[in-house]
Amino acid sequence: MQSREQWGSRLGFVLAAAGSAVGLGNIWKFPYMAGQNGGGAFLIIYLALVFTIGLSVMLAEFAIGRAAQRNPIGAFAVLKGKMWPIVGFMGVLAGFIILSFYSVVAGWTVAYIVKMASGALVGDADTLGAAFGGFISDPVEPILYHAFFMALTVAVVLGGVHGGIERACKILMPMLFVLLIVLIGRAVTLPGAEKGLEFFLSPDFSKVTAETFNGALSQAFFSLSIGMGAMITYGSYLNKKENLAKSAVWVSALDSAVAVLAGLLILPAVFAFGFDPAAGPGLTFITLPAVFAQMPGGIFFGILFFLLLTVAALTSAVSLLQPIVAYFTDEKGWNAKVTAVVFGFVIFALGVPSSLSLGIWSDFHIIGEKGFLDSMDYIASNIMLPVGGILISLFVGWAVAGKMQSEVTNEGEKPFPLFGAWLFICRFIAPIAVAWILISGL
Repeated sequence: MQSREQWGSRLGFVLAAAGSAVGLGNIWKFPYMAGQNGGGAFLIIYLALVFTIGLSVMLAEFAIGRAAQRNPIGAFAVLKGKMWPIVGFMGVLAGFIILSFYSVVAGWTVAYIVKMASGALVGDADTLGAAFGGFISDPVEPILYHAFFMALTVAVVLGGVHGGIERACKILMPMLFVLLIVLIGRAVTLPGAEKGLEFFLSPDFSKVTAETFNGALSQAFFSLSIGMGAMITYGSYLNKKENLAKSAVWVSALDSAVAVLAGLLILPAVFAFGFDPAAGPGLTFITLPAVFAQMPGGIFFGILFFLLLTVAALTSAVSLLQPIVAYFTDEKGWNAKVTAVVFGFVIFALGVPSSLSLGIWSDFHIIGEKGFLDSMDYIASNIMLPVGGILISLFVGWAVAGKMQSEVTNEGEKPFPLFGAWLFICRFIAPIAVAWILISGL
């Protein structure tokens, strides 16, 4: 086996893995899902699922990656062979598809930094809604920002695991937390913000339904970047001395902290100006700019907010491109830099129809009434990731349980008293829970 890069430190790995987990979903999706599902009640359910099912599957991915020291496809081939590498292939392909449209949306966040700085985002929610609709349906402007964001992603991956991804995440992740704290400080001091804090932190279990559990489980599972090969790939660059269980706890905690902090930022600001906390995805690109337009110093804080979103998106995007690069360098002997550039361009090209599907190609449908972007999202997020998550859990729980015990205990050197509980979750609880996501999504 050729020599393999490794993380320079435990901190570097944890920040990179947390960066993979922390993305637009934490800051964009989590607050409005909490808004739709009883605030604090959703938060409690979400955290419970993160630290049971989510943490267990993440640990499984770390263990698979480090045990094999390979990319997702090669890892399954090394550990078991036969048909199992298909699981890794599905994860890498899902990440490939997700990054194509994720980059489009991330490009919007970059555009909104520029628009906020130029003073273009002024007016009420109706005016800003029309402006957002006009922007995403434009055939050229969103694609230029999509290209810029993909170029940023490729630039980080070109630096390699230690010199690129780890170094970038050591800068970007602390920056993300600083931006969040500064913005929270402004949000919670707005007149009327206490209503948002009460809504977010006081559970209203009367609004909890089966859909609440489904939404919380889906958000917990996908927020942690599970099922797309990223955590297997990142785990493969770990040395054999690191404590996998502790690392998984740290990554889950940082990911959850960002989601909670995003709620503390967005919901108080929304309540302070009388907007709807259950506004859906428009909360980010329509409602919040309307909030910033009314807030003293709103342009400055708006710029910081969309910079925050861009940072979160970039750390996740890097982790989606790296498994592709790892596969072709591990298995095909390709040059890593050439692979990153080539597939960066291919992913950009695949994202172009996603962007156009919101405008001039909006009448072109692939699955039912879904356009290109929504179809790509549906295939990857609702089918490929849940199936991958189920198979990863079953693989660890049944096919290689003995090897996994050796891996998570560092050959018996680091006790893992919860191994039995972890194995039970991987064998039974996680597959059933994720199957529920799959069935609900279909």
